[in-house]
Amino acid sequence: MLLPRWRLLFATLVVAVVSAMTLLSATQRPQPIPSPNAPSQSAPNGMNGPPLKDPDAKVLDKQNQAEVKAEVEKLYALVFELREEMKQVNGNSTLSVTVVRKAQQIEKLAKEIKDRAKN
Repeated sequence: MLLPRWRLLFATLVVAVVSAMTLLSATQRPQPIPSPNAPSQSAPNGMNGPPLKDPDAKVLDKQNQAEVKAEVEKLYALVFELREEMKQVNGNSTLSVTVVRKAQQIEKLAKEIKDRAKN
């Protein structure tokens, strides 16, 4: 019994794919060549060589805390201003652009404080 052409073509394709996969898995993959831009151990400190020593962590921590405190004070002032503006808005009107912008500033500053506190 003769197979229809499409079955013969399909069977040939399956055999070709299986044999190609077998050949590909049998060959070894070439090893990657190291990049010429990779850092070398002989380079001076800070120039793609060993890292420089970190500055005193306590000094950075105190600076970070002072900056966070300053940002929190700024956030408090913005929130107070927004609160005062919202007191003047009646319930039936839409919010002004300045109120929306101030809320966006508050949101941005709060995110910066959160990110700085994480670090």
